[in-house]
Amino acid sequence: MKKQNYELKSEEIKNQFNKLKQEEPEKIKSDIKLSFSIWMFGSEKMEKSFQRLNKAGYNYVELPGNHYLKEFGSDYKKVKKLLDKYELKVSGSCGLFSAEVDMSSSNPYTRKNAVDYIKNEVEFLEKVGGSYLILVPSAVGADGSFDKNAYLRSIETAKMAAEKIKDRHIKIAVEPIRSAEVNLVNTVAKAKEYIKAVDHQSVQHINGDIFHMLNEEKHIGQAILDADDKLVNLHLADSNRGAIGKGMIDIDLVISALYLIGFNKGAKFATGEPLGIGGDPYTLMNQQGNEEKYDFLVKQTRDYFKEREKELKK
Repeated sequence: MKKQNYELKSEEIKNQFNKLKQEEPEKIKSDIKLSFSIWMFGSEKMEKSFQRLNKAGYNYVELPGNHYLKEFGSDYKKVKKLLDKYELKVSGSCGLFSAEVDMSSSNPYTRKNAVDYIKNEVEFLEKVGGSYLILVPSAVGADGSFDKNAYLRSIETAKMAAEKIKDRHIKIAVEPIRSAEVNLVNTVAKAKEYIKAVDHQSVQHINGDIFHMLNEEKHIGQAILDADDKLVNLHLADSNRGAIGKGMIDIDLVISALYLIGFNKGAKFATGEPLGIGGDPYTLMNQQGNEEKYDFLVKQTRDYFKEREKELKK
């Protein structure tokens, strides 16, 4: 039977990985670094979240971007103590771009909030040892309506924020998100266009998400290859936005593509973020915790990724 188009592309990428494994085995010797995003745990105490990741065998954590105001965000001294206690390092921060910090807003006060928010997060990340901050060009949970100048306003806001942090060492990673949740930038190609339009050394990277790729890209593996060295973090959630291995996304394809772009080298991370289906995921921020569910999501993500990575390297 003739294979379908997506199968042919997947086979091509997997063949490229197998060739790399055979001809340059040293390039796949190091494993991909795994992290987990804890903003999805809602009102749960950070120490409990850290304890869960430590128990499951993680070395890295992605922190919630909660520094809308410095006095209400996580205290870096307390965070550092918890990191030491649970033997964790910070991969980066998940920027949470709600309507109050919409980069593309027509309200100048909202856009100033966004600039201040980015500056606050970057300063915090430097103190706790993180390497990236996720940036979303428009508010998450949008209703689909926007004027034609929204993109230009977002670019202008990003330029202003970039100038505020130009002497910092945190990578700003633009995240393409499915069109059901945001009005602007839904694909890797659009993220690269956005980065080019901002044209600033502080905004040069991409945060991917395989669930969003499934919804918006022609092929997940090709999207990862297209992101190439701009990709610094990849969120992991399966086709049902649950933990990987509990849906229909080809995780072997994802891992193969990551190795082909050298994702196992340097400060680059595959980060669990199985949020569940919904139009506005930020409703999770204030929910009460479900420890049994969170324990499963964290363990399943790590165990399945490691299992498939090990199989591919045989």
